[in-house]
Amino acid sequence: MANSPAVRVRGLTKRYGDKVAVDAIDLDIPSGQVFALLGPNGAGKTTTVEILEGYRDRDGGEVSVLGEDPQRAGRRWRYGIGIVLQEASDLSELTVLETVRHFARYYPDPRNPAEVIADVGLTEQARSRVRALSGGQRRRLDVAVGIVGNPRLLFLDEPTTGFDPQARRQFWELIRSVVQERGTTVLLTTHYLEEAEALADRIAILVRGKIVADSTPASLGGRAEAKAVVSWSDNGEERSLESDDPGAVIADLTARYGGTVPGLKVTRPSLEDVYLKLIGSEGP
Repeated sequence: MANSPAVRVRGLTKRYGDKVAVDAIDLDIPSGQVFALLGPNGAGKTTTVEILEGYRDRDGGEVSVLGEDPQRAGRRWRYGIGIVLQEASDLSELTVLETVRHFARYYPDPRNPAEVIADVGLTEQARSRVRALSGGQRRRLDVAVGIVGNPRLLFLDEPTTGFDPQARRQFWELIRSVVQERGTTVLLTTHYLEEAEALADRIAILVRGKIVADSTPASLGGRAEAKAVVSWSDNGEERSLESDDPGAVIADLTARYGGTVPGLKVTRPSLEDVYLKLIGSEGP
């Protein structure tokens, strides 16, 4: 299983009446990587993830998650999965340590709760009641609950919604450490493109139930091959030029302006540019 993908999907299809929510999609998620599934609201992301988690049946196609079909897998298979929902319920009157210990009891081979609490940076809050935690601390607790069972695959659903920029970056570091130190595979859904670019090894974009792009963040939608835009100021007038070889353009401009090019900038399409182009009129 070490070299097998954590998730393998072929022709996955799900319908609700006459509506096709997921339209014969293919996905491969290598073990030990972070995979981001992006798309506008209503694209089919939640349905796809719920099928992979074993909470929703499919109408067609083949699905393998950790080597088993989630539609038929038993309890032992579920022990290998951790889930961090967008809105997680909690036992607010318990302390952090009591909460993690409580969920650890559901698993046959859980991690040490105190170790998990340390991993998510909540050691100082271990004796604090859940209701007293800040939003960021509560989200760290959600991750602790999600990983205490020592999962091989972790589902993260919009994990940093409502976070300020500093808390979001701290959370990213937490997820990176989970992947690097434990070899955990992560399936991430998020509306923050910056988050997907920071964390994901690969990104797939789902629109109207179809995968319209699946690649690394740097090459998604032909981003790596897109022309660069070289812009500069010429006597107060903004000028720009698209080029496959921005270095040559800069060299020409440098010679023309005698060494310093006023207002020189070189830009390539951002992930947001590519994403908005791929989803078209569907909107964010």
